[in-house]
Amino acid sequence: MSSGNHLQSNIDRFSGYENDYDQHRPKAPSVVVDILTNYIGHKPSLIVDVGCGTGLSTFAWDGHAERVMGFEPNDDMRGKALKHLVELQDAKHFSFEKGYSDQLALESGIVDIVTCSQSFHWMEPVSTLHEFARVLRKGGIFAAYDCDWPPTVYWEIEEAYMQLIEKSDQIIARHVEEKDRAIKRDKEQHLKQIRESGLFRFSKEIVFHNMEACDAQRYVGLALSQGGVQSVFKLRSNELDERIKDFRSSVEQYFAGRTLNMMFSYRMRLGVK
Repeated sequence: MSSGNHLQSNIDRFSGYENDYDQHRPKAPSVVVDILTNYIGHKPSLIVDVGCGTGLSTFAWDGHAERVMGFEPNDDMRGKALKHLVELQDAKHFSFEKGYSDQLALESGIVDIVTCSQSFHWMEPVSTLHEFARVLRKGGIFAAYDCDWPPTVYWEIEEAYMQLIEKSDQIIARHVEEKDRAIKRDKEQHLKQIRESGLFRFSKEIVFHNMEACDAQRYVGLALSQGGVQSVFKLRSNELDERIKDFRSSVEQYFAGRTLNMMFSYRMRLGVK
């Protein structure tokens, strides 16, 4: 999501399902705050969360930073984040702006930490990393962190989850011209892109996991909140209907009314300016 380099299809992909996204997707785990605060060595003065969506990753910094800004180009997602501000006791430390990753309305050298939670792969990396390096102070950190899909519960329903996503991609490939499709870059290239930019003096990958409670409704909701599935819905195609029905049945059978612990596995790639 960048200005001169952004694809409108990448932004539009997230329109119209902000409520489902916000309800089912994981919030940023507290270990993200712990890791990055420890690397900075003090309470951050300014956190900037780019591609912040509904604020699931932004609000993790509540009480842990002097000021927090979220940048999000999609109006629906950003609107949901703004609605959440009324739930905070002290909302004046937070703001959400419409903006793109390679053109942030910020002065140079004022940001302690820039984060991208499950969003950097939607951005043009070269111009984005230059912009992040511009706004970061010396010793500031850029961190892109993503969770693996599907979350870990049981292999058979995980397999069905992945098949649902694959089927969605096949439907999109048949019905949407290539020039109009969203482009999702390879997350496995994040660390390489950070290193090859020459903008960061230290970089590494950190792997961790977070456990969350999950019932059948949420597990199905997670699958249906995937952008590919939502894109098929927008096509008004019924090609996924039977597969979703079977998936829901399998998930409900496995959970059997239980709420279980579900593992989200994360990979954080970071660079220190």
